Amino acid sequence: MQRITYGCVCLTFFAMKALTVVVAHSPGPCFVKSLFSLAKSDLIEHLVVVGQEAARLKIPKCRVVAGGPLSSYETLSRVLAEAQTNYLLLLPGGQQVLIGPETLQRMIDAAGSAKAGMVYSDYYEEGEHSTLHPLCDYQPGSVRDDFDFGAAILFSGAAIRRALEKYGLIPAVRFAGLYDLRLKVSIDHLICHLQEPLYSVTGTTGPSASDKMFAYVDPRNEAAQKEMETVFTDYLKKIGAYLRPGHFKEVEETTKSFPVEASVIIPVRDRKETIAEAVESAVSQETDFSYNVIVVDNHSADGTTAVLSDLCRQYSRLKHVVPKRTDLGIGGCWNEGIQDPACGRYAVQLDSDDLYSDSHALQKMVDVLNLSGNGMVIGSYTLVNSRREQIPPGLVNHREWTDENGRNNALRINGLGAPRAFRTGLMRRIGFLNVSYGEDYAAALRISREYRVGRIYESLYLCRRWPRNTDAVLSIEQTNRNNFFKDKIRTDEILVRKRLNESTAEGP
Repeated sequence: MQRITYGCVCLTFFAMKALTVVVAHSPGPCFVKSLFSLAKSDLIEHLVVVGQEAARLKIPKCRVVAGGPLSSYETLSRVLAEAQTNYLLLLPGGQQVLIGPETLQRMIDAAGSAKAGMVYSDYYEEGEHSTLHPLCDYQPGSVRDDFDFGAAILFSGAAIRRALEKYGLIPAVRFAGLYDLRLKVSIDHLICHLQEPLYSVTGTTGPSASDKMFAYVDPRNEAAQKEMETVFTDYLKKIGAYLRPGHFKEVEETTKSFPVEASVIIPVRDRKETIAEAVESAVSQETDFSYNVIVVDNHSADGTTAVLSDLCRQYSRLKHVVPKRTDLGIGGCWNEGIQDPACGRYAVQLDSDDLYSDSHALQKMVDVLNLSGNGMVIGSYTLVNSRREQIPPGLVNHREWTDENGRNNALRINGLGAPRAFRTGLMRRIGFLNVSYGEDYAAALRISREYRVGRIYESLYLCRRWPRNTDAVLSIEQTNRNNFFKDKIRTDEILVRKRLNESTAEGP
């Protein structure tokens, strides 16, 4: 307590320390050592350790809260109710985090100068070697529930209180509490990424990249995903980007004639090991309509072009296209395919290292596309290895999709599934982004904004995982670039949807 007298007036100030630190309990001496280190900081008022069992820790400033993970409403609400400091630092992951007092001051200073609601930073992973782990910048489209903030997240206490007062308390959820809090804080407050490693983490072993990639379609995560969808949908309503169910445009039917009813389009570059099987899978489809196969060969240099030349002599329905341009990504190759005069009324996806699951896949997709109002159709696929043996998670059918909320929830997740089939006239107008990652996601979001998306929940497609997949064994830098790009796609789409609601006065 401090008293200052100005003339006859005595002002009393009660000094409030800056920080409450909340740590998920982790057994072992390293955890205790890190707590002792934190306790020495003059910035910290309280150390709160959250665990399933109340461990007895004789550490200054430390108290233990028996509870579940910080993602649960029950635990998070208790922590927030008791934390009365200016800032709240969460270490929610259970890793061993080595963080010094200079880091705490740096994060607090950044939050204050930027008036940020949240601050996070890059870090080092400690193992045999110390490795820098950079993180993505946050943007309005960084609404994935699995966005990586690292192991240390600083919240402004004032921002939390304003967000909860304005947008409502955290709902009674088990898995989505932190997600809900982050989204609400982000509406009116900056989320600040410090592009500097401010702490170190040990014990970072976690789910594999493949496990994380398919976590949102894993049936074991269904309860968590439902919570995330509910929280996210509420967020979209609050920011004016929610699209109401049932409000779809009818697809404009073109009067243009097409040479065939459907075209299977296969963009390819340097896939001599797999392209023949992909083409043979496409040309062997059994249909009651005419179709062809258009392979857009993006200047392959490994022998793929020679393989395709041989296949063209065997199959009259195969067309081999080599673009004049040399700067095309997968999306650019799709544009070449759909703009080609040989393209049919419907354009249907097949990747150059994948296969249709049987000879009726094309017929099933076109049948659903023929239904009135569907701007595109998305099927389901089975994950297999190079020997066509099923591998986890097996069938990926995106059962999270609903006709009522699928196009809203699509902004939260990283993909909508495969194989995809489009109305060619619609895609000639919309076009694909000229990139090799996210072009299909952007197209699906764009279509779902206005048109119905048909779904097929049986497996139509074998998605082969092998070392040369475009998303296999990516560096952290490449993963970040991919994630940032998809976040940018979401940023743009959210902005357009907000403007659409404003212009039609049909918000939630």
